[in-house]
Amino acid sequence: MALLIQYIGTSFHGWQRQAKHRSVQAEIEEAIASILKHPVVVHGAGRTDSGVHAAAQVAHFDQASPIPAQRWATVLNGILPKDILIRGSAAVPPTWHARFSALWRRYRYTIYTDKQPNLFLAPFVWHYYRASLDPELINQALQPLIGKHDLAAFERAGSSRPHSWVDIQSAYCTLNGPIISLEIQAQGFLYGMVRLLVGMLVEVGSGQRSLPNFSSIWQNQQREAVKYAAPPQGLCLLRVGYRDLPFPESLWFDAQPSFMFNNPNSKDE
Repeated sequence: MALLIQYIGTSFHGWQRQAKHRSVQAEIEEAIASILKHPVVVHGAGRTDSGVHAAAQVAHFDQASPIPAQRWATVLNGILPKDILIRGSAAVPPTWHARFSALWRRYRYTIYTDKQPNLFLAPFVWHYYRASLDPELINQALQPLIGKHDLAAFERAGSSRPHSWVDIQSAYCTLNGPIISLEIQAQGFLYGMVRLLVGMLVEVGSGQRSLPNFSSIWQNQQREAVKYAAPPQGLCLLRVGYRDLPFPESLWFDAQPSFMFNNPNSKDE
C-alpha cells in the first residue's frame, strides 16, 4: 500500500521513528496498527530532519485488509493528528518500494527577505533580512554543483552513508517579491546537506563569501569551513519521482503552494 503524505514538521523530530521523541513515521505506524490490530512498519522515501516539512512524502506498508486501497487515506485522516495529512492511498505491486524504487527527491528552501515579520509565513520560511541577497549570485554558485560530485563539505556528522557522492539533477534559485526559493533535485541527499548548502549560499548571495571561495570549499571537501546550517522551517520535501507513482500529478507535483506576491506598486482599479 502506497501513501502520499503531507506534514508540518514543526512539532516533529523528523520522519524516522525515535525512542523518546515524536516522529512522523511513528504517528502513521501507530494509526495503521490501531486499524489492523498488529504492528506495521511504514517505509518512507526520505528521512526529513527535525522541523522539516513535506509536501508530498511517499511511503508504503504491507497489509492484508478488506479496506479498499483508495479508502485508506480517508480512514487514516480520521485518526491522525492535524499536522499530518494523507493526500492519497493506492495499491502497489509487492516489488514496489517507496525508498528503493524512487528515482529522485526534490527539496525547496524558502527565504523571506522583507524586514517586516509576517506571522503567516513564519512557520515555513527563513526570515533573513540582515543583508540583501542577490539571487543571481546564488544561481551562479549552484550551477557548477549540477552533476555528480563529492559533497562531503555539506554532510553532517553521524551519517551512515558509505560515501558522500551526490548526483544533482537540477538546482536553481528564483525571486518573487521578498521571497527567494531554492529548489534542488537529486537521486539522494547527504545527511543535513540541503540546510548546510543553503546556509553557505546565503553567505554567497549576501556578498559575505566569494564565488571562488564557495567553489573551493565544496570541491576540496572542506567540511570544517561550513559553519552554519539554515534553519529547518524553510525546508520542504517537495516531491519524489518514480517511473510508476500510483497517484495523479495533481496530488503530488507541486503540493506546497509557492508564496506569491503582487507588485507593491500596483493598485486595484
